[in-house]
Amino acid sequence: MKLTKILKLSLSLAVSGLFSANVHADESSLKKAIEAAYPKFKVESVTKTPYSGLYEVFMGGQIIYTDDKLSFLIAEGHVVDPKTKRDLTEARLADLTKIDFASLPLDQAIKVVKGNGSRKLVVFSDVDCPYCKRLEQNELTNITDVTIYTFLYPIVQLHPDSANKSKLIWCAENRVKAWNDWILNNQLPKSAGNCEVPLEKIGDLARKYGVNSTPTLFFADGKRMLGAQPYKEIEKGLAGK
Repeated sequence: MKLTKILKLSLSLAVSGLFSANVHADESSLKKAIEAAYPKFKVESVTKTPYSGLYEVFMGGQIIYTDDKLSFLIAEGHVVDPKTKRDLTEARLADLTKIDFASLPLDQAIKVVKGNGSRKLVVFSDVDCPYCKRLEQNELTNITDVTIYTFLYPIVQLHPDSANKSKLIWCAENRVKAWNDWILNNQLPKSAGNCEVPLEKIGDLARKYGVNSTPTLFFADGKRMLGAQPYKEIEKGLAGK
């Protein structure tokens, strides 16, 4: 069950005063109280915001809000600056979920160089994911001067044959050609797919960084982007905006 659903189920209890008897005057004690209430989830951080006594809680890969008494929970709300219209929650989540780009094992990815290749982009992609194909066919084809590292990440629960297809592509004599042939033209290579394929390592990497859907993109500054976003948005990410 997703964190938001669990929080929704317990929200009425929280509001009715289940936790209101306890006063948590600082981030550390509030963190302990939340962990006690939701032991299945790790609380990454608790930070007081400048907004009406709200505390930002980063847990389960998302941001929720509460007060110092844990007397309510806001599980899916976003804080937006009314002057700039900037989604402050989305911006904070982008910072909190950043990764160390330099630590990625790029030798386990398919490397495609476009133009001068000066910019860097990582994509976790499932070969049978329709959104991954849409990303490649409709968006990344409009971007140049970038090196794209694609980690083959088959989600077999959704696409049972994706692991076998990933092996064929990885074991092809020319991986870049095999990847482009498949993702752009639906043509698989004739390789036997019996070489050493790092699918298990990539799966571990994806779990480490909380990648649970495809496509998931990472930029050189460590920020992530989910889904087949328009190429103009990807360009912004490549520019660090």
